[in-house]
Amino acid sequence: MVIVPASPEPPAIAVFARPPLAGAAKTRLIPVLGAAAAARLQRRLTLHALAVAKRSAVGSVTLWAAPDGQQRFFRALRRRCGVDLRGQSGDDLGQRMAAAFAAHAGPLLLIGSDCPALTEAHLAAAASALVDERHAGNDAVFIPAEDGGYVLVGLRHPQPQLFERIAWGSERVMTQTRQRLSEHGLRWVELPTLWDLDRPADLARLVTLAGFAGWGGACRVSNGGNQVCADAGQRAQAPAAFGL
Repeated sequence: MVIVPASPEPPAIAVFARPPLAGAAKTRLIPVLGAAAAARLQRRLTLHALAVAKRSAVGSVTLWAAPDGQQRFFRALRRRCGVDLRGQSGDDLGQRMAAAFAAHAGPLLLIGSDCPALTEAHLAAAASALVDERHAGNDAVFIPAEDGGYVLVGLRHPQPQLFERIAWGSERVMTQTRQRLSEHGLRWVELPTLWDLDRPADLARLVTLAGFAGWGGACRVSNGGNQVCADAGQRAQAPAAFGL
Protein backbone atom coordinates (compact mmCIF):
# COMPACT_ATOMS: atom_id res chain seq x y z
CA MET A 1 0.00 0.00 0.00
CA VAL A 2 1.28 3.45 -0.93
CA ILE A 3 0.86 6.05 1.77
CA VAL A 4 0.29 9.52 0.33
CA PRO A 5 1.45 12.31 2.64
CA ALA A 6 -1.29 14.65 3.74
CA SER A 7 -1.35 17.97 1.94
CA PRO A 8 -0.28 20.89 4.13
CA GLU A 9 -3.13 22.89 5.57
CA PRO A 10 -3.65 26.11 3.59
CA PRO A 11 -3.22 29.26 5.64
CA ALA A 12 -6.21 31.31 6.66
CA ILE A 13 -6.14 35.09 6.28
CA ALA A 14 -6.77 37.60 9.06
CA VAL A 15 -7.53 41.19 8.04
CA PHE A 16 -7.04 43.80 10.77
CA ALA A 17 -9.17 46.92 10.38
CA ARG A 18 -10.26 50.03 12.25
CA PRO A 19 -13.67 51.70 11.91
CA PRO A 20 -13.89 54.51 9.32
CA LEU A 21 -14.84 57.24 11.78
CA ALA A 22 -14.36 60.86 10.75
CA GLY A 23 -11.69 62.45 12.91
CA ALA A 24 -10.27 59.11 14.04
CA ALA A 25 -9.43 57.41 10.73
CA LYS A 26 -6.28 58.15 8.74
CA THR A 27 -5.42 61.05 11.02
CA ARG A 28 -2.12 61.83 9.28
CA LEU A 29 -4.07 62.52 6.10
CA ILE A 30 -6.73 64.73 7.68
CA PRO A 31 -4.73 67.97 7.19
CA VAL A 32 -4.82 67.48 3.42
CA LEU A 33 -7.94 65.37 2.85
CA GLY A 34 -10.23 66.54 5.60
CA ALA A 35 -11.73 64.30 8.26
CA ALA A 36 -14.69 63.10 6.17
CA ALA A 37 -12.63 62.10 3.13
CA ALA A 38 -9.98 60.46 5.32
CA ALA A 39 -12.74 58.30 6.83
CA ARG A 40 -14.05 57.44 3.36
CA LEU A 41 -10.55 56.44 2.36
CA GLN A 42 -10.26 54.17 5.41
CA ARG A 43 -13.53 52.54 4.37
CA ARG A 44 -12.30 52.07 0.82
CA LEU A 45 -8.99 50.57 1.97
CA THR A 46 -10.77 48.07 4.20
CA LEU A 47 -13.03 47.00 1.34
CA HIS A 48 -10.01 46.65 -0.91
CA ALA A 49 -8.08 44.51 1.59
CA LEU A 50 -11.04 42.17 2.01
CA ALA A 51 -11.57 41.94 -1.75
CA VAL A 52 -7.93 41.01 -2.31
CA ALA A 53 -8.03 38.42 0.47
CA LYS A 54 -11.20 36.84 -0.90
CA ARG A 55 -10.03 36.84 -4.52
CA SER A 56 -6.72 35.25 -3.58
CA ALA A 57 -8.57 32.04 -2.66
CA VAL A 58 -5.67 31.23 -0.32
CA GLY A 59 -7.90 30.25 2.58
CA SER A 60 -10.74 31.35 4.81
CA VAL A 61 -10.89 35.06 5.64
CA THR A 62 -11.63 36.61 9.03
CA LEU A 63 -12.09 40.32 9.61
CA TRP A 64 -10.60 41.35 12.95
CA ALA A 65 -12.21 44.64 13.92
CA ALA A 66 -10.96 47.20 16.43
CA PRO A 67 -12.02 47.73 19.08
CA ASP A 68 -14.73 45.16 18.42
CA GLY A 69 -17.10 44.04 15.70
CA GLN A 70 -20.17 45.97 16.84
CA GLN A 71 -19.89 48.84 14.34
CA ARG A 72 -22.53 48.74 11.63
CA PHE A 73 -19.82 48.97 8.94
CA PHE A 74 -18.18 45.77 10.14
CA ARG A 75 -21.46 43.89 10.53
CA ALA A 76 -22.37 44.83 6.95
CA LEU A 77 -19.02 43.52 5.74
CA ARG A 78 -19.58 40.21 7.49
CA ARG A 79 -22.91 39.72 5.74
CA ARG A 80 -22.06 41.00 2.28
CA CYS A 81 -18.46 39.83 1.95
CA GLY A 82 -18.99 36.38 3.41
CA VAL A 83 -16.26 36.64 6.04
CA ASP A 84 -16.07 35.78 9.71
CA LEU A 85 -16.00 38.73 12.10
CA ARG A 86 -14.02 38.87 15.33
CA GLY A 87 -13.13 41.67 17.70
CA GLN A 88 -9.50 42.47 18.42
CA SER A 89 -8.29 42.14 22.00
CA GLY A 90 -5.16 43.37 23.73
CA ASP A 91 -3.56 46.55 25.00
CA ASP A 92 -1.27 47.14 22.02
CA LEU A 93 -0.87 46.00 18.43
CA GLY A 94 1.48 43.19 19.41
CA GLN A 95 -0.98 41.71 21.90
CA ARG A 96 -3.81 42.01 19.39
CA MET A 97 -1.84 40.20 16.69
CA ALA A 98 -0.69 37.51 19.12
CA ALA A 99 -4.32 36.95 20.13
CA ALA A 100 -5.39 36.55 16.50
CA PHE A 101 -2.69 33.95 15.87
CA ALA A 102 -3.56 32.14 19.10
CA ALA A 103 -7.19 31.89 17.98
CA HIS A 104 -6.19 29.91 14.89
CA ALA A 105 -4.32 26.65 15.41
CA GLY A 106 -3.02 26.31 11.85
CA PRO A 107 -0.99 28.56 9.55
CA LEU A 108 -2.24 32.13 9.29
CA LEU A 109 -1.44 35.21 7.21
CA LEU A 110 -2.23 38.53 8.89
CA ILE A 111 -2.58 41.78 6.97
CA GLY A 112 -3.88 45.25 7.69
CA SER A 113 -5.83 47.61 5.48
CA ASP A 114 -3.11 50.22 4.97
CA CYS A 115 -1.31 48.62 1.99
CA PRO A 116 -3.34 49.09 -1.21
CA ALA A 117 -0.38 47.77 -3.22
CA LEU A 118 -0.84 44.29 -1.71
CA THR A 119 -2.24 41.92 -4.34
CA GLU A 120 -3.55 38.40 -4.62
CA ALA A 121 -0.14 37.38 -5.98
CA HIS A 122 1.56 38.63 -2.82
CA LEU A 123 -0.80 36.57 -0.67
CA ALA A 124 -0.24 33.48 -2.81
CA ALA A 125 3.54 33.91 -2.57
CA ALA A 126 3.34 34.35 1.20
CA ALA A 127 1.18 31.24 1.54
CA SER A 128 3.62 29.24 -0.56
CA ALA A 129 6.58 30.43 1.52
CA LEU A 130 4.78 29.27 4.64
CA VAL A 131 3.27 25.90 3.75
CA ASP A 132 4.70 24.70 0.43
CA GLU A 133 6.73 21.50 0.82
CA ARG A 134 9.69 23.23 -0.82
CA HIS A 135 9.74 25.68 2.11
CA ALA A 136 8.93 23.22 4.86
CA GLY A 137 11.50 24.72 7.20
CA ASN A 138 10.00 28.20 7.32
CA ASP A 139 8.33 29.24 10.55
CA ALA A 140 7.33 32.70 9.36
CA VAL A 141 6.96 34.94 6.34
CA PHE A 142 6.98 38.74 6.19
CA ILE A 143 6.42 41.49 3.68
CA PRO A 144 8.36 44.46 5.07
CA ALA A 145 7.07 48.00 4.69
CA GLU A 146 9.09 50.96 3.48
CA ASP A 147 8.48 52.76 6.78
CA GLY A 148 10.28 50.06 8.79
CA GLY A 149 7.28 47.99 9.77
CA TYR A 150 5.63 45.19 7.84
CA VAL A 151 2.43 44.86 5.81
CA LEU A 152 2.09 41.08 6.21
CA VAL A 153 3.14 38.53 8.78
CA GLY A 154 2.47 34.83 8.37
CA LEU A 155 3.17 32.12 10.93
CA ARG A 156 3.01 28.36 10.64
CA HIS A 157 2.16 28.17 14.35
CA PRO A 158 1.43 30.85 16.97
CA GLN A 159 4.61 32.56 18.17
CA PRO A 160 3.54 35.15 20.78
CA GLN A 161 7.14 35.96 21.68
CA LEU A 162 7.59 37.63 18.28
CA PHE A 163 5.28 40.45 19.32
CA GLU A 164 7.01 41.32 22.59
CA ARG A 165 9.46 44.20 23.15
CA ILE A 166 8.56 45.88 19.85
CA ALA A 167 8.31 49.66 19.44
CA TRP A 168 5.02 49.57 17.53
CA GLY A 169 4.50 52.48 15.18
CA SER A 170 8.22 53.17 14.85
CA GLU A 171 10.70 52.59 12.05
CA ARG A 172 12.33 49.87 14.20
CA VAL A 173 9.48 47.34 14.06
CA MET A 174 10.91 45.03 11.38
CA THR A 175 14.45 45.28 12.76
CA GLN A 176 13.29 44.36 16.25
CA THR A 177 11.13 41.56 14.87
CA ARG A 178 14.17 40.08 13.14
CA GLN A 179 15.93 40.16 16.51
CA ARG A 180 13.05 38.25 18.13
CA LEU A 181 13.09 35.70 15.31
CA SER A 182 16.83 35.12 15.72
CA GLU A 183 16.62 34.96 19.51
CA HIS A 184 14.07 32.15 19.32
CA GLY A 185 15.81 30.20 16.57
CA LEU A 186 13.03 30.64 14.03
CA ARG A 187 13.45 30.45 10.30
CA TRP A 188 11.72 33.08 8.19
CA VAL A 189 11.56 34.49 4.68
CA GLU A 190 11.01 38.09 3.59
CA LEU A 191 9.22 38.93 0.36
CA PRO A 192 9.83 42.20 -1.54
CA THR A 193 9.09 45.38 0.39
CA LEU A 194 5.81 47.27 -0.15
CA TRP A 195 4.51 50.63 1.04
CA ASP A 196 1.83 51.66 3.51
CA LEU A 197 -0.56 54.54 2.89
CA ASP A 198 0.22 56.75 5.87
CA ARG A 199 1.51 60.10 4.63
CA PRO A 200 0.12 62.74 2.25
CA ALA A 201 2.95 62.00 -0.19
CA ASP A 202 1.65 58.42 -0.51
CA LEU A 203 -1.56 59.65 -2.14
CA ALA A 204 0.28 60.22 -5.42
CA ARG A 205 1.06 56.50 -5.54
CA LEU A 206 -2.43 55.51 -4.48
CA VAL A 207 -4.12 56.97 -7.56
CA THR A 208 -1.92 54.89 -9.88
CA LEU A 209 -3.39 51.66 -8.52
CA ALA A 210 -6.33 49.86 -10.08
CA GLY A 211 -9.51 50.59 -8.19
CA PHE A 212 -8.34 53.90 -6.76
CA ALA A 213 -8.51 56.14 -9.84
CA GLY A 214 -11.58 57.79 -8.32
CA TRP A 215 -9.28 59.51 -5.87
CA GLY A 216 -7.31 61.14 -8.68
CA GLY A 217 -9.52 64.22 -8.68
CA ALA A 218 -8.77 64.76 -5.02
CA CYS A 219 -5.09 65.46 -5.47
CA ARG A 220 -2.95 67.70 -7.53
CA VAL A 221 0.68 68.75 -7.31
CA SER A 222 1.26 72.44 -6.85
CA ASN A 223 3.99 74.34 -8.66
CA GLY A 224 6.16 74.06 -5.58
CA GLY A 225 5.90 70.29 -5.66
CA ASN A 226 3.71 70.03 -2.58
CA GLN A 227 0.80 67.63 -2.54
CA VAL A 228 -2.47 69.54 -2.36
CA CYS A 229 -5.62 67.56 -1.69
CA ALA A 230 -9.23 68.61 -1.65
CA ASP A 231 -11.96 66.92 0.34
CA ALA A 232 -12.77 64.33 -2.28
CA GLY A 233 -13.09 60.65 -2.94
CA GLN A 234 -16.85 60.87 -2.72
CA ARG A 235 -17.28 59.06 -6.01
CA ALA A 236 -14.78 56.28 -5.28
CA GLN A 237 -16.68 53.05 -5.68
CA ALA A 238 -16.55 49.98 -3.47
CA PRO A 239 -15.86 46.62 -5.11
CA ALA A 240 -18.97 45.72 -7.07
CA ALA A 241 -18.83 42.12 -5.88
CA PHE A 242 -19.45 43.27 -2.31
CA GLY A 243 -22.38 45.54 -3.14
CA LEU A 244 -21.17 48.19 -0.72
